[in-house]
Amino acid sequence: MSSIATSAVKPLFRSPEIFSGFRSLIAAESTRHGGVSESPYQSLNLGGSQDDPDNVLENNLRFFNALNVSFETVAKSHQVHEDKILNVQNPGRFEGYDALITNKANIQLAVTVADCTPVLIFDPVTRSIAAIHAGWRGTVKRIVGKTVSMLQTEFGIDPKDCVAYVGTCIDECSFEVGEDVSDHFEGRFKRFDMEKNKYFVDLKAANRDQLISAGLFPDNIQVSKYSTVLNNDDYFSYRFEKGFTGRMLVTIGMLG
Repeated sequence: MSSIATSAVKPLFRSPEIFSGFRSLIAAESTRHGGVSESPYQSLNLGGSQDDPDNVLENNLRFFNALNVSFETVAKSHQVHEDKILNVQNPGRFEGYDALITNKANIQLAVTVADCTPVLIFDPVTRSIAAIHAGWRGTVKRIVGKTVSMLQTEFGIDPKDCVAYVGTCIDECSFEVGEDVSDHFEGRFKRFDMEKNKYFVDLKAANRDQLISAGLFPDNIQVSKYSTVLNNDDYFSYRFEKGFTGRMLVTIGMLG
């Protein structure tokens, strides 16, 4: 991934390389750097916590200003780990959706994450976009595949034209789960550790597979090399930080 930094030391966000050839597209994944929040939310907490709301707002303004995006154009939703998808017609704050899609310019879609898998999709032919929040429940409900289907229904996209990014989340070697979770995943997306008597689930691989099953070419999918746990200095992790942490934003939008 290429980095755009607000200082020479720590990047405020990283931009997926897979989208770099599309000049009209703004896509980015925030880090935890460059904000005003204090511990345990330091510093660029962008939502979903007990942090001071004024700090969260200031952090959002800093993040979107760094992207040259007006905060008034942003569309977000309170996420509930389900598979509801919203066709966004206007910017704003919504409730109960874990995926947002649009084919309208100057609407910046954003999802909040702190271990769950963010997925961004862009179709350069119909100029349609999607931002998806896929935790383990959303992954099991196949929210990524359902979002591609909705892009087809609503905007007439051909998945073969799409490019996608599977973003930074908890890595397979850190996502330790019991059978109550592992039983929902196919064998190729989990492994059993006999010493720990626990399963480990690969959310990145499972969501990448949904994109491919939906018709995207594997070469048109980039998977983040970063981990919210292994790279916790740069990213928030709800599990690693035992719930006392901030949230990142992963965002995509088209210029008019």
